[in-house]
Amino acid sequence: MELELQSLALRHPAARPNAAPALGPLNLRVVAGEQVAVIGPSGAGKTSLLLGLGCALRPAQGGLRLGGQDPWALPRPALQRLRGQLFLAPQTPPLPPRQRVVTAVLAGRLPQLGLWASLASLFHPRELPAAHQALAAFDLADKLFERVDRLSGGERQRVGLARALMAPARLWLIDEPLSALDPTRARQALDTLTGQARQRGVTLVASLHQVELALARFPRVMGLRQGQLVFDLPAADVTPAHLAALYAQHEHELQAAPPLPDGPPAAPPPPVMMQCR
Repeated sequence: MELELQSLALRHPAARPNAAPALGPLNLRVVAGEQVAVIGPSGAGKTSLLLGLGCALRPAQGGLRLGGQDPWALPRPALQRLRGQLFLAPQTPPLPPRQRVVTAVLAGRLPQLGLWASLASLFHPRELPAAHQALAAFDLADKLFERVDRLSGGERQRVGLARALMAPARLWLIDEPLSALDPTRARQALDTLTGQARQRGVTLVASLHQVELALARFPRVMGLRQGQLVFDLPAADVTPAHLAALYAQHEHELQAAPPLPDGPPAAPPPPVMMQCR
């Protein structure tokens, strides 16, 4: 799905109507199937950008086009259909604690299900092989029937990401997907997301605090600071000077990840048995 922002400005969801925008105005274009990392200090507007792209935050000014359509000019049924083509993953997945993992993952299918099929899936989950495969991609196959409240924070985060593999979406908007993961799991999760997006032709926009991973795993990197676009460059062209300017007075954000391996990440140890719309 192609994205186009035309002088787009967004207010924080909790801001008053007359408050200054938290983001923008921004002008940029992302072509269909492109993969973009958004980096910057806390409070830069990264989450607001993803909410705006996900049609969860109405523009304060300017325009947004998704796949050639202005979402806020569409009738409500058409807007809902467009939202069904988007997958927005918040940093903390909204997973009910007593829910089974299989039900949580299959919730990614909800945009393509009718009301009765959605309700029936709560009691009799369908497409178990697909859910198992999505979880296996994040090394969680053994958690298929586990309760969400028995998972660690990192496991819950990976369950939220596994939903993307079930979603009938053309655009994945992923907010801080690695915050609860150790370095090895972070690399594996990011490799899975980027690899699956590439295989499916899905456009991927992800916000990250792990600067080295953003530069290593994404061909295009955008830097946001105080709601403004500081740079928009191929990852290979981002220099230490760009990062120093981006994170000035925010040095704690630049905690370097451990050195990246030259090849694919090492195989993990054997597991321990124990929407968007």
